[in-house]
Amino acid sequence: MILGMHHSAIAVPDLNKALAFYCDVIGFEIEMEAEVPSGIDVMGTAMGIADSGFKIRMLKKGHSHLELFEFVDTEVVNELRPVNRTGITHVALSTDDIEKDYKYLADNGVVFNAALFGPISQRFAYGRDPFGNVIELIEKENALA
Repeated sequence: MILGMHHSAIAVPDLNKALAFYCDVIGFEIEMEAEVPSGIDVMGTAMGIADSGFKIRMLKKGHSHLELFEFVDTEVVNELRPVNRTGITHVALSTDDIEKDYKYLADNGVVFNAALFGPISQRFAYGRDPFGNVIELIEKENALA
């Protein structure tokens, strides 16, 4: 029986920069860290890529997990991936003070598409992390419900 979702993962070109954003700015903590060298064929097969060497950090905040990968063979795409492209479109961060967190994230490099939108206690905004991944900031009366 599937119990629920454990985590999402993001491949980043610079793990230290990603940790500076997701840990120092957003407040995740490192729960696990590892480094897998290149040349382990079973990992390449499992992941479906030729060179599966990577550094990994599993982050945790509350009951949420986010996994960050920095692969040895990272493909850096300079275009901003639109949210209507098939696949995972964004990661949503819940907040109990959206105005404060919107300003805080904007002051720390998140470029939001627009101002806060929606009725009070259900407002949201979409922006991008330092690597161009879309993040949603969302406020609800019970933010984690």
